[in-house]
Amino acid sequence: MKVDPAVARIFAENVRAEVIVRPAASNLDPAIVQKIAGKVKVFQGMTADCLSRTLALAERLPLAAGDVVFREGDIGSAFHVLIAGEVVVEKQRGDTTVELARLGAGECFGEMALAGNHLRSATVRALTHSVTMRFDQERVDAYPESAHIIYRNIARVLAARLDTSSEMLADMTARKNETGPADL
Repeated sequence: MKVDPAVARIFAENVRAEVIVRPAASNLDPAIVQKIAGKVKVFQGMTADCLSRTLALAERLPLAAGDVVFREGDIGSAFHVLIAGEVVVEKQRGDTTVELARLGAGECFGEMALAGNHLRSATVRALTHSVTMRFDQERVDAYPESAHIIYRNIARVLAARLDTSSEMLADMTARKNETGPADL
């Protein structure tokens, strides 16, 4: 009898989710959990209990100014939520480093690793003393109560970034067309 690989994968994921122990609630102050729920987009829509348990999955990562969280081209399987400080997202273009964004507390980065692209598309570096919460894909996937919410919200974050990028590309193309015919 031939088994469909997709069915086998779903079965394996369900077994893994049943075997892995449900995380205990974090020992964070409920006011902090509520503040995170309101400010961090990837956690929107979670109950306080679910969020508290999800936060217990994270590894706290303190960073000094100048520390690199990950580099463009690195293999990635985790995303980060910036709890304090500021980071810069950079991309190399030849010998030039291009700043794509500056992120502050409450924003996430590295989530494309969970959406299917396991190679980091940019470098993220701390501009100030910062703290992130690092969420490994394996641990997120093992907690289905929050995984579906996280993935839905990651899709929303990425869609918003795509909208912003499309607007920027349209503006750049319009400026280029004003100075001369566009090359195809």
